[in-house]
Amino acid sequence: MVGSALARTLGEGGAELITRTREDADLREQSVVRELLQSEKPDVVIVAAAKVGGIGANQDAPAEFIRDNVAIQTNLIHESWSAGVERLLFLASSCIYPKLAEQPMAEEALLTGALEPNNEPYAVAKISGLKLCESYRKQYGVDYRSVIPTNLYGPGDAFSVQTSHVVPALLRRFHAAAIEKLETVSIWGSGSPRREFLHVDDVAAGCLAVLDCDRDRYKEITGPRLNHLNIGTGMDITIAKLAAMIADLTGFEGEIIYDTSKPDGTPRKLLDVSRINKLGWTAQIGLREGLEATYQWYLESGEDLHSK
Repeated sequence: MVGSALARTLGEGGAELITRTREDADLREQSVVRELLQSEKPDVVIVAAAKVGGIGANQDAPAEFIRDNVAIQTNLIHESWSAGVERLLFLASSCIYPKLAEQPMAEEALLTGALEPNNEPYAVAKISGLKLCESYRKQYGVDYRSVIPTNLYGPGDAFSVQTSHVVPALLRRFHAAAIEKLETVSIWGSGSPRREFLHVDDVAAGCLAVLDCDRDRYKEITGPRLNHLNIGTGMDITIAKLAAMIADLTGFEGEIIYDTSKPDGTPRKLLDVSRINKLGWTAQIGLREGLEATYQWYLESGEDLHSK
């Protein structure tokens, strides 16, 4: 999803893109990544590839989430350096901040407390990627930066039952319930946690703003001890209000039931976006507008709602 949005945005700007599908290049294999980067010699590498999923997927496959992500990002970052790539951008995740971090979460909150247990392996992997970029910058002088996006959604999202995040999961469930005229829909947790949601086209624009920032200006904004920036909207919403909004736009008229036997996860996740705003970037796509566009994309994508 993020890679496609970045490709669209970069393509519109006239950039020459080097892309591979999962079938063409298994980024978990170091030799594959080495051959790719040594042969292509890109000017800039953006590390958006990752194994991702919601709470359920993280609970079911913690070993895969830490193993695959550490392998992918380590291979890409190290082999970029080996190939002489001077500029790289790594996409982390807001789950790397402590579960009970002060809100909104500033960049300095990293490593100041315990992580949310349900996705800790994934978060640890992402922290290691961020620190790897920071360490290569310190030791080798390369301009390797990291961004921490908030919860993302948009065209190209994963809507499967096993791997989807909250927005596609709810869109799929409420759409199916509306078609089947169900009286109730059950969703995980109490509905009280607050989350921030950013459209994938906005995060692509934010990534390019970070990449385009002069090195001295970037260091002025991050400060002397940091090498990462948050990307978000600066606004959040309860899961209950999100569910009501999605129910409305899909036409579901029944009752929403909250399954409190399922985990809520982190009580609140809102990013402090004051630093990236200093670059002149702010999110442009409102939540309702973005959800409607994502739902329309889903309806037009031709996926069988009941097959996955």
